[in-house]
Amino acid sequence: MDLTDRPRRLRTDGIRPLVSETTLDATDLVAPIFVDATTDERVPIESMPGHERVPISEAAERVAEVRETGVEAVIVFGIPESKDAEGSRAYAKDGVVQEAVRRITAETDAYVITDVCLCEYTDHGHCGVLESHAEDDPTLTVENDPTLDLLAMTAVSHAAAGADMVAPSSMTDGMVGAIREGLDDAGYSDVPIMSYAAKYESAFYGPFRDAADGAPAFGDRRHYQMDPANAREAMREVALDVEQGADVLMVKPGLPYLDIVRAIRETWDHPVAAYNVSGEYAMLHAAAEKGWLDLDEVAHESLLSMKRAGADLIITYFAEHVAEQLSSGR
Repeated sequence: MDLTDRPRRLRTDGIRPLVSETTLDATDLVAPIFVDATTDERVPIESMPGHERVPISEAAERVAEVRETGVEAVIVFGIPESKDAEGSRAYAKDGVVQEAVRRITAETDAYVITDVCLCEYTDHGHCGVLESHAEDDPTLTVENDPTLDLLAMTAVSHAAAGADMVAPSSMTDGMVGAIREGLDDAGYSDVPIMSYAAKYESAFYGPFRDAADGAPAFGDRRHYQMDPANAREAMREVALDVEQGADVLMVKPGLPYLDIVRAIRETWDHPVAAYNVSGEYAMLHAAAEKGWLDLDEVAHESLLSMKRAGADLIITYFAEHVAEQLSSGR
């Protein structure tokens, strides 16, 4: 055969790493941590092997453990000591995230991102103020505009506690603009916003809702999170967030929506984030426990695929695991 083009020439051990198109580094990763105001000790999260809820008193210690692996950034989620209809502990000065962030920033050099939402703080588990009779009427859920004020208050309280970046996740129309205005008016114009710009109503969130105690008490989130069938809608959502001042654009979940990551990367020059969510993490662990997959290999390949699709940063429960692999040269 007279083959002038033989791609295998570039797959030998010596040259393969030289022509590798995509690299993954510990500094690409953001590690989620769960801080629980209702406990005095670490509580394992059964559906997310290797992860725990930690008490406020151990928040900084937990972040220090993350930093030891080479991961430089964390995103903080809180489980409050009490809940109410409007999620008032989300924006309380002495709330769980606020207290944790103060400790983390005082005792570590981690870059601290905070999740800005109300679902973990409302007694109904939805991401905002409920419409009247929503519990009895499946066509109703969250009132959009009244929720914006509470999201802005939450973001400002996080910035006041020392958060380096805030990440609104409620998929409320106008949330980025409201938060940007709130931060600027409060003197935090340098605090960037990483918007959950294209967040889908996904079946891959189950373990997280156990971890953060944020499952809705009734109904679902289809009225505010995106339909998994829609791609063009994601571009409209992202365009609106860009217009309102988003600094980083996130796609959630990651693996099932790599086409969305790629489309955003090709359309905007903003940094793009992908959230490798709890269900993606749990299913790989479950398969590995059965001996069906090599956990190290599939974890690395999953995150590499997100980088290849165009993600600049990846929020992942594999952050420490993969960072340790990378540092050991595996």
